Amino acid sequence: MSRIASAFDNGKAFIAFITCGDPDPETTAACVRAAVRGGADLIELGIPFSDPTAEGPVIQAANERALKGGVTTDKIFELARELRKDATVPMVFMTYANVVYSYGIERFCDKCAEAGVDGMILPDVPFEEKEEFAPACRARGLDFISLIAPTSENRVAMIAKEAEGFLYIVSSMGVTGVRNEITTDIGAMVRLVRENTSIPCAVGFGISTPAQAKRMADLSDGAIVGSAIVRLIAEHGKDAPEHVYEYVKSMKEGMGALGM
Repeated sequence: MSRIASAFDNGKAFIAFITCGDPDPETTAACVRAAVRGGADLIELGIPFSDPTAEGPVIQAANERALKGGVTTDKIFELARELRKDATVPMVFMTYANVVYSYGIERFCDKCAEAGVDGMILPDVPFEEKEEFAPACRARGLDFISLIAPTSENRVAMIAKEAEGFLYIVSSMGVTGVRNEITTDIGAMVRLVRENTSIPCAVGFGISTPAQAKRMADLSDGAIVGSAIVRLIAEHGKDAPEHVYEYVKSMKEGMGALGM
């Protein structure tokens, strides 16, 4: 069974995204551990890329800082290996096709498996092109996680039927970032997903407050938060871990999931 499934075993999952290497790998590791301590059920580790098309300004800036700081894909594999020594929650990489291509798909998947990473999300790979990556993932026990966007309507059933790990439901059109309100009919998307698969689905893009997280988790199996956490790290630098812990704890409690 996929380790990712365990993130959804105890009620609604809180999924935290953190950009690796911003401001440095040591702080990233401390923030990941702080998020897990605060109640995160799954961690998305962002591998920086020079042209992160799905990201808003907060995560773009984090990518730039990490790359300027000298982070590399090899250093991030080392970071994941280090985290896996004590982190039991599932961890997935979120990055872009080019990062995996330039590293070599098979080699990248080998390194993921060696480091104890459970899957990957490539937001710039359309569902129709996933077979370029998915077989190499499958051969090593990794889940290739698909995204469903508000524009996916006629393809939701098809994407859901072939889903692995969990389904990432994109709450809004455009790029990642904090939003005041989420107007997409998430409930309708989730109903369609549930008619076609038993794999859990979590909602991301634009969630920053406990109330938003609760609303999205009530409609689905969990909430994904990135920009709000990355912004805390940008503001506090090496002192960020304690702030990340407090924020994740408040989000998880807001979702009504702590202590379940």
